[in-house]
Amino acid sequence: MADVIDLTLVADARRYLTKMLDARGLNYFLRTDARRPFQLEPTKVEMVVRTAARSRARERRPHHRAVDFARKEVRRELIKRVVAEMLGAGL
Repeated sequence: MADVIDLTLVADARRYLTKMLDARGLNYFLRTDARRPFQLEPTKVEMVVRTAARSRARERRPHHRAVDFARKEVRRELIKRVVAEMLGAGL
């Protein structure tokens, strides 16, 4: 049986991610470790997904699989942007 994915949660998470990227930039989502300069900060990714989930109606809590899928989508988008920045910088 196929999994049902809450696309509104994914869309809200992407919208909130775009707002955060415009306001704070890509570096906000990266760890400040000198040995691994391009590693994502998991708490910042989680913050985006949880904020998108909280912005929905209180009586409709998202399913945990929908939250996991939204988290993966946010991570994928951030990874794409990090790779684009790395290629642009010639690293």
